Amino acid sequence: MKSDGADNVKSKGSNKLVLASVAFQDHITRSLLHPDLSLSDPFPRRTRKTSRDAHTRERGKGPQRRDGQEEREYVLDPDPPSLTLAQRLGLVASPGERLTEDEWAQVKARSVQQEESAQPCVICREEFRLQPQVLLSCSHVFHRACLQAFERFSGRKCCPMCRRDQYETRVIHDAAHLFRHQCATRIQAYWRGYIARKWYRCIKRTTCPKDKNLRRKFFEAKLQELNDSFVRYCHTDTEAFLSDIDRSLSSSRRVFQQLERKSVSEPQENDWDRIKSQIIQRGVWDCPICLTALCNPSIPTQPDESNPQQRRHTVLLSCSHLFHQLCLEAFETFAAFTADRRPTCPLCRSAYHKKLI
Repeated sequence: MKSDGADNVKSKGSNKLVLASVAFQDHITRSLLHPDLSLSDPFPRRTRKTSRDAHTRERGKGPQRRDGQEEREYVLDPDPPSLTLAQRLGLVASPGERLTEDEWAQVKARSVQQEESAQPCVICREEFRLQPQVLLSCSHVFHRACLQAFERFSGRKCCPMCRRDQYETRVIHDAAHLFRHQCATRIQAYWRGYIARKWYRCIKRTTCPKDKNLRRKFFEAKLQELNDSFVRYCHTDTEAFLSDIDRSLSSSRRVFQQLERKSVSEPQENDWDRIKSQIIQRGVWDCPICLTALCNPSIPTQPDESNPQQRRHTVLLSCSHLFHQLCLEAFETFAAFTADRRPTCPLCRSAYHKKLI
């Protein structure tokens, strides 16, 4: 009888050991190796996806923001996973209860204090901006797509930063709100800069600066602006303007020529001698019209018998210029005269008296 009792005790102990081993194996298989595989149901049946599952999947994508509506935060996978055999037997600690709204508020406050949403996603190292964002129960924030890809790659559900297992996930929009606030701030800064530059340009056009050089440039710009406005609004006819200038010049020339004629008188013999001495001192013996040598017996020159042009008569003007007689007569014939047809010197354009020498 004693031996039978001992055998029963041993068999019970061995059964408990086997049961604990199976429970631990089931827990490791479900938690670490394959979450969907369980020893209690090694061949899970494929269930047909119902409209409720499709609705849950669509819900997991996150609500679309509409104008005038606040974006709502919600928890992903609200149903807790089933307990493993080891957790039911008390061999492994079972996961805690689901977080309440107050606890989620504390987790979010800790995340905001750590500025998790203001920093890039630690998985892809990119800014959140308007992309879907999730908050874990350990107060860490990631892109929703990045976290799903990390879970598929690692084969287990643990936080990429603190390695906490069996976390809860909540969809938040802090990064989107922060990005919109930054965009609005930048737009307002650009608008204020535009208004300030426009105001400064207006002040610069209307207010005189205190610096001497800047004040000079200011008044030069004002004068140029007034001149441009006057020219722009004034009716100007170019042809009529040039005709007025020509008429003014003609009248001025007539006045000066009349004054010259009144002041010019017939030279006396002494005046002619003085004019001849001026010509000798000047030493110019070429006709300014035909550019050939002049011939005058009373004025010392170097005669050339082979040149018949030196026998042409020379005319002395009261303005101390010499010409060939024929050249001067031809000039007087074809030149333009004034109203009383009095000729002028081809060189100095002054009225003259001439003398044949």
